[in-house]
Amino acid sequence: MPKVKTNSAAKKRFKLTGTGKIKRKHAFHSHILTKKTTKQKRNLVHDALVCGPDQPRIKALLNI
Repeated sequence: MPKVKTNSAAKKRFKLTGTGKIKRKHAFHSHILTKKTTKQKRNLVHDALVCGPDQPRIKALLNI
């Protein structure tokens, strides 16, 4: 059987934590930042965790 390939887009967007949860970045922080408040931009900097129902789908893309 051939190897199962990891989805290239997913491996660029998600990282695993030490406990096996999946980290992700926030959207809306790449451009058009002039109209966003400083507080909004600051809160978008931090990483977030993928919510529970989405985790199996992303783990399948990452072959975990």
